[in-house]
Amino acid sequence: MNQNVNLTTPKDNSTPNSDRLPWAGLIALAMSGFICILTETIPAGLLIQISSSLGVSESLAGQLVTAYALGSLIAAIPLTTATQGWHRKPLLLLCISGFLVFNTITAFSSYYTLTLIARFFAGVTAGVLWGMTAGYARLMAPDSLKGKAMAVAMVGTPLALAFGVPVGTFLGSLVGWRSVFGIMSLLALVLIIWVLWKLPDFPGQTAEKRITLLKVFVTPGYARYCLLF
Repeated sequence: MNQNVNLTTPKDNSTPNSDRLPWAGLIALAMSGFICILTETIPAGLLIQISSSLGVSESLAGQLVTAYALGSLIAAIPLTTATQGWHRKPLLLLCISGFLVFNTITAFSSYYTLTLIARFFAGVTAGVLWGMTAGYARLMAPDSLKGKAMAVAMVGTPLALAFGVPVGTFLGSLVGWRSVFGIMSLLALVLIIWVLWKLPDFPGQTAEKRITLLKVFVTPGYARYCLLF
């Protein structure tokens, strides 16, 4: 009995195409960066509203920006190091879910301390996200287009600074600062669905390739770099 045997190798859907950029995935990464920067900076344009709503001074309301930055600073290196071995897609989804949760808390919280804590942990989420975005973009792209892929993935930052913050501040004057954070939560929810649908997954670093936290701290020039910021 004759049978046709298929000896072709099954196609690996996670393998980057050799002649084009994975636009859907890269735009999702760019949107992650957009939400990240918008979450960080939007309170600066809404301080009067926030201070009045939470019953604190404008200087204390400004600490919501500081709390976010502090969370990013503290978390960026330790958590990026700790999650080197994680699969990239679940880690990205966890980060975006963090923005969804902490922006929602900020939108509904009537207590300054709770809002400050939510802002800190949103910053922690951002620290992890920034540590993985460029690497994720490179994994998705063919070798000849890795640089372009990184550029596309990082474009969310300048777009958020140039357009997101002014538009968010304007919306805040129309519908209130809480609604602005609610909108950012909705954007995060849409992005979660997009990532689940469009992004391929990749494994993290193998144990032999991971860099320990101690090795990061003793890297020449690291301490001086931290002091500059």
